[in-house]
Amino acid sequence: MNWLFAAALMTLAVEATGGSVLAEEGTVLTGTLKTINDRGTILIGYRESSLPFSFLNKAGQPVGFSLEICHGIAEDVARTLNRDLLEPDAPAWQSGVRIVHVPVAADQRLPMVISGQVDLECGSTTANAERAKQVAFSPVFFLSGTKLMVPLDPTGSAAIRSYRDLAGRTVVVSAGTTNAEVMHRLADKVSPGIAVTELPSLSAAYDALAAGKADAFASDDILLAGFIGAHPGVRRFGIVGDYLSFEPYAITLRRDDPAFADLVKSSFARMASEGTLARQYTRWLVDRLPTGETLGIPMSPYLSEMYRALGQPD
Repeated sequence: MNWLFAAALMTLAVEATGGSVLAEEGTVLTGTLKTINDRGTILIGYRESSLPFSFLNKAGQPVGFSLEICHGIAEDVARTLNRDLLEPDAPAWQSGVRIVHVPVAADQRLPMVISGQVDLECGSTTANAERAKQVAFSPVFFLSGTKLMVPLDPTGSAAIRSYRDLAGRTVVVSAGTTNAEVMHRLADKVSPGIAVTELPSLSAAYDALAAGKADAFASDDILLAGFIGAHPGVRRFGIVGDYLSFEPYAITLRRDDPAFADLVKSSFARMASEGTLARQYTRWLVDRLPTGETLGIPMSPYLSEMYRALGQPD
């Protein structure tokens, strides 16, 4: 896993940089901060099935680790604007900056950030250099990687143990993801080739595998673990093989907006120094989730070191 940590540190080069943002009397607002102030809302994009980062609870409300981080950023936005932060269900007569949750699909999340349909995309988005040409990123808050979910036989064994075993078979992926890009690159490295089917969402890809319409489902290992945890009574599946890609997660925001990027970075530093990032990690990846699942995934030493670099106390 040393390569994973090294790559994570390299990924910090594509995140937003800058110092702290403090509200001052007479400050001229620009970019996203001005838009949020004028509009009176902060638009937070969320995914519906990226458990435990961004998903719908039993009441149909968006929740998750990424959304908690974005709530912390929203608190700092409101503080910077000297306004109250209002929850989505706050009375209409109240004045302040209201959180508005906006659903986003994997293949539309970056365009929606760029176009201003969301101010922060809070899901399970990989920060990489190619995407950094279009959008900006927060510091990395989770490390994952592409793996395969495959059916297990009654003994708990899997016929597919690696992407090489998918020769002549079908793998499903969510459209617009780095996992789809990875599988397309690997498709012709075996003979016969791998048939890669892109579906509109993670849930659709899982459903196709569960229905026997595919031989494997490729996604980030943590998201695959979430599906297994959420469907314990369905067909038995396992996560197999080596990492096929490296996926450092970050919050997505618009490029060329230094004031907002500075605020986001400062917000991460605050949440790290207060222990909020570590507490939220435990809440969403170790403890029992609101939907009843328990992933039980302790923080890796690599991620712990990254949080420490952001300011988390030793």
